[in-house]
Amino acid sequence: MTRLDAEPVAGLYVHVPFCVQKCAYCAFYSEPAKGELIERYVGALILELERIAHDLRPRTIYFGGGTPSLLDSRQWQRILRAWDRLGLGKTTEWTVECNPATICLEKAKLLRDAGVNRFSLGVQSFNEALLQRLGRVHTRREIFQSFDLLRKAGFDNLNLDLMFAIPGQTLEAWRETLHEAFALGSEHLSCYEVIYEEDTLLYQQLETCPTAADEDLACAMYEELLEQSTNASFKQYEIANFACDRALSRLSQTADLPSHACQHNVNYWRGGDFYGLGPSATSYVRGVRTQNSSDTRRYCEQLEQGQRALEYREELPPLARAGETAAFGLRMTSGWPFDQFRQITGYDLRQQWSEEMNLLVQRGWGRILSDRFYLTPQGLRFADDAALLFLR
Repeated sequence: MTRLDAEPVAGLYVHVPFCVQKCAYCAFYSEPAKGELIERYVGALILELERIAHDLRPRTIYFGGGTPSLLDSRQWQRILRAWDRLGLGKTTEWTVECNPATICLEKAKLLRDAGVNRFSLGVQSFNEALLQRLGRVHTRREIFQSFDLLRKAGFDNLNLDLMFAIPGQTLEAWRETLHEAFALGSEHLSCYEVIYEEDTLLYQQLETCPTAADEDLACAMYEELLEQSTNASFKQYEIANFACDRALSRLSQTADLPSHACQHNVNYWRGGDFYGLGPSATSYVRGVRTQNSSDTRRYCEQLEQGQRALEYREELPPLARAGETAAFGLRMTSGWPFDQFRQITGYDLRQQWSEEMNLLVQRGWGRILSDRFYLTPQGLRFADDAALLFLR
């Protein structure tokens, strides 16, 4: 039960598990789009939303996937009507992920009118050969068409997702991709190094061709990313995330964040609460982490029977919770302001983690200032290793 004096949760993630086809690198839960199952999913999603609506006042919403833009206009309308009926109000930031091949002007305008104000385009690459290698269903031409369409629909906050260190990708090809991305004029860029996850086609390719993973080349590509983003006046505020600084979000801007930083993701990195809806979605609310069933049919069945669709629950003790919050927050270039960390967790980094911070300083991975601790550019390249030191 929710405590009567508890603040409603301000973050909401919705997982839409449907894709046209599975990408070669993807390890997230997804499945082929089938009309009947999508209809059933939408109904179950509304049931799940009804279960938590009393404890939800979202400032940020993120529809991820999968491919949320595969939902047709009628299915979106069902979700939006439920949203209005439950009186959940307007949000500061509402993001929808989009495959460039799955959006039309009618659907974009519908979402814009409903309050969606940010789109994230899964571009990955502007190179046709690399798009095919990744198993993407869109073409280079469709990237530009979809971007122009979203602008026409009124969106002035667009993110491009890009990948680097793709097997067969050269440094010159990556340079050209970045050049085209910045020339397109989006407000945000998310750039991820390819990770070879088990049970993916790319992982199988790595086993047959170990030289496909070139760490030196990946480092050179990351340095190229940092250089070009700086030249384009984009500010890096997290390991993989870069944003321009215009007047859109001045009310939510801080000294550490550019105006177009993704507020939803910042809530994750700063240890904020959020509900996750949909198959396989994770929630983190008041120190309790839960995960939904990673089976769409099972998810629907449980909710239709009036049950929660959970397959996992974990309640972290306070120190472990604080250590995890510290680890996630170090992904941000501003690191952890000591006062902010103590306010969020009740612990002081300088007391519980002084040895770990000093070790990172000795390695050249971290710096301690009077008001904060943060990772150096070198430390950000090894952020996962650094984060392990803070876990309890």
